[in-house]
Amino acid sequence: MELQDVKWNEQAREKILLDADRALQEAVREAASSLSGAGKEKVYEFLFEKLKGQFVDFQPGPDLTEYAEAVAGGEFDSGPTA
Repeated sequence: MELQDVKWNEQAREKILLDADRALQEAVREAASSLSGAGKEKVYEFLFEKLKGQFVDFQPGPDLTEYAEAVAGGEFDSGPTA
C-alpha cells in the first residue's frame, strides 16, 4: 500500500464537508444576528476569528469575503438553515 492510497472513505468525506458547511453557516448566522449594520471588514474579521480555530491550516477564500459582504449588506436573515 502506498501512502497516497490512505484516504477518508466517501461517507467520511461527506460528513467532513457537511460539518464544515454547518460551521460556516453557524458563523454567518451569528454574524448576521450580532453585527447588524457593521461594515464588511468587521464581519470578515468576525467570521475569520470564529472559523480559524475549527479547521486545520485554515485559509479563507473568496467565499468568506462574499458572505461578509452579504451580512454587511443585510442580505441574510439569521433564521435556521436548511
